[in-house]
Amino acid sequence: MIENKLTQIWAEGSPVLHGWLSIGNPFTAEIMAAQGYDAVSIDWQHGALDYSAVLPMFQAMRASGVVIGARVPWLDPAAIMKALDAGAMQIICPMINTAEQAAEFVSYLRYPPHGQRSFGPTRAAYAQGANIHAEANDRIVGWAMVETKEAMANLDAIATTPGLDGIYVGPADLTFSLCDGKYPPGFDREEPEMIEALQTIADTCHRHGIMAALHCGTAEYAARAVGWGYDMTTVSGDTRLLAGAAAASVRTFREAVSRRAAATAPAAMKGAY
Repeated sequence: MIENKLTQIWAEGSPVLHGWLSIGNPFTAEIMAAQGYDAVSIDWQHGALDYSAVLPMFQAMRASGVVIGARVPWLDPAAIMKALDAGAMQIICPMINTAEQAAEFVSYLRYPPHGQRSFGPTRAAYAQGANIHAEANDRIVGWAMVETKEAMANLDAIATTPGLDGIYVGPADLTFSLCDGKYPPGFDREEPEMIEALQTIADTCHRHGIMAALHCGTAEYAARAVGWGYDMTTVSGDTRLLAGAAAASVRTFREAVSRRAAATAPAAMKGAY
């Protein structure tokens, strides 16, 4: 079975740069995967796609060599196992609020005797190579998402779950829940209590020997998160990057046309008499 490059990056003491896909299209997935990310995951929870898009997107990303993953819709064994059988090397599971849920999640990731994953690696057998039954347990990375007040209260218990590789922070939901709706959901939090919470999560993960990941809106904030100890940071995503680049292009065009019109306007129109 192929190696999971994430573990090699972490062994070298480097953070993982993670890309995010919400558009259900193999071509956009292929483009994003070719940009130099260490890993790219498909958002099967909130993305504009379903499983019929997930598999061809995995196929399109294979040539780039990035570590391929998915955020599954929920703590659902069928979705988790189907994503693994399609070739995911990392799984992000949303709304893990208790140690029991974290343990349940881990059980769906691992083959017996360490879990209850059913054997049927339909595409993974070709994309990941032979001996999956014996090696996948050590090579698949599983992230439990902490994004609620309840999860924060159970943080230590979640982080000590046997077989869990790391905690992935969803800052939008975490802010909404932890602060009782005081602040709107969103990335790149600047509120002191949220920065404290983010740092607490990273410290807790490392104290218990697991990894910490944070979903960020900008590269600058992701770099700050690495300084707090985060081992993987997600920087924006395909929809936001597309919108941002398009908006910047339109703005540049409008400004250039306006400057040109002002420079070539007749003297009378400029107010020169």
